[in-house]
Amino acid sequence: MSYIVKVADESHSQYAESICQMMADAAKIRGTGIAKREPAYIQAKMAEGKAVIAFDVNTVVGFCYIETWEGKKYVANSGLIVHPDYRNTGLARAIKQATFDLSKQKFPTSLLFGITTSQAVMRINSDLGYKPVPFSELTQDNAFWKGCESCPNHDILLRTNRGMCLCTGMMYDLSKTPPKPLDKKKSWENFRSFMTERKERIQKKLQKFPFLKPALKNLKSNDE
Repeated sequence: MSYIVKVADESHSQYAESICQMMADAAKIRGTGIAKREPAYIQAKMAEGKAVIAFDVNTVVGFCYIETWEGKKYVANSGLIVHPDYRNTGLARAIKQATFDLSKQKFPTSLLFGITTSQAVMRINSDLGYKPVPFSELTQDNAFWKGCESCPNHDILLRTNRGMCLCTGMMYDLSKTPPKPLDKKKSWENFRSFMTERKERIQKKLQKFPFLKPALKNLKSNDE
């Protein structure tokens, strides 16, 4: 399969509805974690030059956008979506890299963060230099967390007072020099280290929030 990844602009506004439908379909299948977005919101991101879009000829097959919080102190690459037919092709990694580069270009002193339940996204983020962090280190802007209200697991976030959910928090300081590309062996070593740290963090949280055990078990089954 062939595809082209580029920074989106106003000329791509006609694809906003298709992008929102892809997001909704993915959220329904996974049962977790993709905040609902309206076409007008996606179009605004395109017009601001804060989005990356992928095409196969004239068909949109992937997308991601940038949000800022707390006076641009924090930046998030949100709404990553890849058409089901283009998964496991390297497209998600290409979109993440392009959005990472765009974030560094536009917000070179910000803290780039994300929350995800996807181990594939965690692997890509790990290769980009992200580190796992507790939710307390993420933006505390209520507008960001309001985006979680459309997730079926929002009740968990409320019950833990934003202490944790099924998502994993990750962060990268954009003021740092981006890490050099890793070979496959080193990449896997770093990711295994990341997953070990993630597991230890979850175990500590479970001591405080034992009601999360069934939900985390189901999440592991879905990932596998």
